[in-house]
Amino acid sequence: MIKNLMRRGLPAFAFAALPLLTTTASPATAYPVAPVAEVSVASPAPAYLAAGAPAALAPLALFDAIDLLPVADEQREGYKRDLYKHWNKGMNATDGCDTRREVILSEARQAPAVAAGCKPSRGVWLSLYDDVTVTDAAGLDVDHFVPLAEVHDSGGYGWNAARREAYANDQASPLTLIAVTAKSNRSKADKDPAQGLPPAGGYHCEYAAQWTAPKLRWNLAADDAERQALLGVAEDARTPPSSTKPPPPKAVRPVGRPADRFGRPRTPLDEREVRRVQGLAP
Repeated sequence: MIKNLMRRGLPAFAFAALPLLTTTASPATAYPVAPVAEVSVASPAPAYLAAGAPAALAPLALFDAIDLLPVADEQREGYKRDLYKHWNKGMNATDGCDTRREVILSEARQAPAVAAGCKPSRGVWLSLYDDVTVTDAAGLDVDHFVPLAEVHDSGGYGWNAARREAYANDQASPLTLIAVTAKSNRSKADKDPAQGLPPAGGYHCEYAAQWTAPKLRWNLAADDAERQALLGVAEDARTPPSSTKPPPPKAVRPVGRPADRFGRPRTPLDEREVRRVQGLAP
């Protein structure tokens, strides 16, 4: 099953406003809505809880989303990875693809060849954690944005088996699972944002939003250090960097380069060369 190949592309953000996917996980759970038009929050409730439940679309800013996270100490007691059954048969139980392979196929920037048994091979993927382009599916891991151990620490210890499996295979939100390089995934392990952020610095604000979203979606808590780290990333993204660098000489006519994947204009090539000569850039 090959779904929308660009389903996880997020628009450029301003002042830490990012699309967050959360849900009313049960009819009794509803999140307050902040009047910030830049951010939309929506997704249906997990199928095992409320099949056919309508989506609820509402704006929410990253700071407001972080403030909605309940703060509680973590509880690791009783955690075993195999309590969270994965991978199951995925969104389409008849196509031969498990959840892991469905995610890999859905995140391809260039559709891969798919051999018998739903085995993707060569294609093109962008690993957002480390900003690395991957051309062989064998080099990819599918990561839980909020790791299973962190989920357990943050409230999953009280879940039943059905809810644990639903989280571990959640494709109803594009912010629960992500295909990234095996190296970056294993470096992240079960760290929360207070313990480490991905090596791709330009991805940190988006990462904070994508960490917060499943926590809200699945009614999970954050410990104080984690919350402070998320707020720090949001504040860094909201504060524009000061510029003290002098303009390039008028004789230089900069040559424009295309925007990067976040929509930010890249530094003109000629201007960069001038700054290097002046010792203002590497």
